[in-house]
Amino acid sequence: MPIQASLVVLFAFFALGVPVYAAFFGFNIVAAIGLMGPQMLSIFSASILDTVTTSELVTVPLFILLGELLFRSGSITILFDAVDTLVGRVRGRQYVIVVIISVLLGALSGSAIAVAAMLGRTVMTEGIARGGDRKLLAGLVLGGACLAPIIPPSFLVVLIGMLSGTSISALLAAGVLPGVVAGVLFFAYVQVLLWRDPSRDLERAPQGRNTPAWKAALSLLPFSIVIFAVLGLILLGIATPNESAACGVLGALAVAAIYRKLSLAMIIESLRGSILMAAMILIIMAGSKILTQLMAFSNLTGDLVQLLTSVDLPAAAVLVLLMLIPFVLCMFLDQIALMLILIPIYTPLLATFGYDPLVFWTLFLLNLTLGAITPPFGYALFALNGAAPRALTLRDTYAAAWPFIGLILLTMLLIWVFPGLATWLPSLL
Repeated sequence: MPIQASLVVLFAFFALGVPVYAAFFGFNIVAAIGLMGPQMLSIFSASILDTVTTSELVTVPLFILLGELLFRSGSITILFDAVDTLVGRVRGRQYVIVVIISVLLGALSGSAIAVAAMLGRTVMTEGIARGGDRKLLAGLVLGGACLAPIIPPSFLVVLIGMLSGTSISALLAAGVLPGVVAGVLFFAYVQVLLWRDPSRDLERAPQGRNTPAWKAALSLLPFSIVIFAVLGLILLGIATPNESAACGVLGALAVAAIYRKLSLAMIIESLRGSILMAAMILIIMAGSKILTQLMAFSNLTGDLVQLLTSVDLPAAAVLVLLMLIPFVLCMFLDQIALMLILIPIYTPLLATFGYDPLVFWTLFLLNLTLGAITPPFGYALFALNGAAPRALTLRDTYAAAWPFIGLILLTMLLIWVFPGLATWLPSLL
């Protein structure tokens, strides 16, 4: 069976709800037998062995463990309280808190669904209690969830680097400024809305919170340990991504100990969650490696390159087309599944059309994060709706997402027009 027909089988597996790792291996088996018969199955063992012995993939379980430790230790609650105190009395205070927390959480966790759930439980509840606009708060939470996978540490960045052959250190650094730019756009959007309609800013000050600003700032210092361990060591050229990820885990343990949240039960739960997630991702990676080999053997990638070059479109138009595909498909498919399908196809196109790998893959990752908040099936939408107050309906959540989808698209446009946003920090490595 041709590999093109096998792709239809793969999408059918996804539609039936088959787990991603099982769907990929089922697809690979069908495609391999269809191309060369049962003897083609010999590539499975080699690909699995090659995946589990790839040292760069150690970063994936370490980044996952880092996020698990920070969330399960309760350290995020301390982060929220400190930012709440430091923001002070400014216009749209509860909205500003969401923007700042979103950027900070993006630097501490690469999981969009975890950020959406955490912000929904904390910021949404308190913001609505203070008279905030529930749709605006929901939109900010969803926008913040979009930032988590692009601001390091992010295991999605590691996967893109591995699959595309791009420097993981450079890709990690490339996401910092775009994440900050998106946060600034969120802040500006809030201020414009409140300027046009001051009635949306109806905050009632919290009672009984008299924490001095200096004490709140001091409580944030331990988090700098994690940020420096993950990103600072890479930028200074002291550590590789694997080493910085390990240092980040040690930093997370240190933060939990400083806040007196460290316990054996918390560590065991974090390890259990990390092992399950990392095992699933490594199995999917092995399936992706097989998929890449099958595509090369069937010349599907070469046919696609020939097709795009034959239509004589400008590079910018091809870029729009390449970004439109994941934007639409991410509304229905899992992020990781889509990455594993598209990255082997897209990688040869970069040299053909002269795209900078850092700019292209940063845009690609931003596009993937949009899938998490795009109606009707973005999984962060359901995470927020489940964690937020019951007064927030799914229709409210859908309506809240669209303005921030537009802001993320604006961020992507700025990165394309000003590629230095993605390339400047990596150039310092």
